[in-house]
Amino acid sequence: MPGRIRAVGRARGREYALPMKKTSKRRKRDIEKNYPARQLVAKLRRLADAIEQGKPFRIQIAGERILIPAHATINIEHERGESQEEIEFQLTWRL
Repeated sequence: MPGRIRAVGRARGREYALPMKKTSKRRKRDIEKNYPARQLVAKLRRLADAIEQGKPFRIQIAGERILIPAHATINIEHERGESQEEIEFQLTWRL
């Protein structure tokens, strides 16, 4: 959409705006990233603070920066199979 801004930058003391990318040009992505316990705990603490304060949350996962809006839906999913169980903490939102 013309007129929408995705970022504001500075060059030689002057601010400039970069237009938003159209969502249709976003690459599809489906990854799982393992983190050491200490890094995961830090991310979860920052996420919990953002949720509690009603603020958006910024996170970088496998090299990509993601902004999770404050209005994201949060749910917990539990799956049980023959040989393993899984719990997912899931945040979803519309683009």
